[in-house]
Amino acid sequence: MPNPDDVRRYRTNWQEEIDSAARYRAMAEAEPREGVAQVYKDLAGMEEKHAAFWEQRMRDAGVSPGERRLSGRARVLIWLARKFGPGAILATVAADERAGRTGYDTQREASGTKMPAQERLHSRLLGAMARSGGGAGGAEMARLEGRHRNVGGNALRAAVLGANDGLCSNLSLVMGVAGAAPSGKVVLVTGLAGMVAGAASMALGEWVSVTSSRELAERELETERSEIELDPEDEREELELLYRAKGLSAAEASTLSRELIARPEAALDVLGREELGIDPDELGGSALTAAATSFALFAFGALIPVLPFFFFSGNQAVLGALIISALGLFGIGAAITLFTGKGVLLSGTRQLLLGLAAAGLTYGLGHLLGVAIGG
Repeated sequence: MPNPDDVRRYRTNWQEEIDSAARYRAMAEAEPREGVAQVYKDLAGMEEKHAAFWEQRMRDAGVSPGERRLSGRARVLIWLARKFGPGAILATVAADERAGRTGYDTQREASGTKMPAQERLHSRLLGAMARSGGGAGGAEMARLEGRHRNVGGNALRAAVLGANDGLCSNLSLVMGVAGAAPSGKVVLVTGLAGMVAGAASMALGEWVSVTSSRELAERELETERSEIELDPEDEREELELLYRAKGLSAAEASTLSRELIARPEAALDVLGREELGIDPDELGGSALTAAATSFALFAFGALIPVLPFFFFSGNQAVLGALIISALGLFGIGAAITLFTGKGVLLSGTRQLLLGLAAAGLTYGLGHLLGVAIGG
């Protein structure tokens, strides 16, 4: 016999399923693409069945569920979907599904039902749709991704920002030390040390980041491979929904998913790309290449404010460092416009002023510290 805690759990599950079903219905109504709208309708239908399941559990426990009402949060999300389209809440809905994807795994009432698997399917499907821009068609997504790459690909972004980090951080370091009025050799050694230390730190951080991402991607792909082997029909349904979300008809999506699931490695490739956002051929790229590139780019930017101290000392070296760093800062700001679309003059000037402000601050602090220590 269910106890009061069980009944409260039934009611919580019931309310969440009611909210989810209503949310998906609203998204379907606001979705202009028939195929994607049908996916939302199917999801709403599944959530309705889940709500009915928990409703029956309450009745079996001798408790009246009462009238169905939406929560305040669900009402707000539904209003947003109707007002601005389903894309306005897709990321939120995907996050909700991901948070609750294992909620039924340990609930004994759900054992032996399809609900745990369906909740995981919802999470994966909504996550894939959110990453692909709400189920946009393949051609549309290809155009969008191509335009993004042309405007500012990852390599260009990394190059510009890596050089910017090196220039800004080492300029501030050099100016701070110069403000304390030591000899030019001290500033030079400090600047070079800062360049090497910063570049090494950036390279190590990039190596750890890429390595961790690769290991996580490998684990997720292995989990996906196991799911294809253990429950191919569930994965086939997932593929079918993904293709329907891209605009294929139910018959086309069914045929394509059946053909694909018959080839496990091909199915893994598609699910990896569409569901997980992972390219199985690259897995995020080479950690060593990323580390070396990060080291070189940071060092390049960090060397700029140090160069004058090789040839001059005192105020001449400080002035030279400021002049060439100012040119570098403006150039970086101008390069950033390649992937922001902002005006060159605005972006370059903004970068210049911010970089010089940081340098001026550290120079002033260095000067005060030098006076205090000297006093």
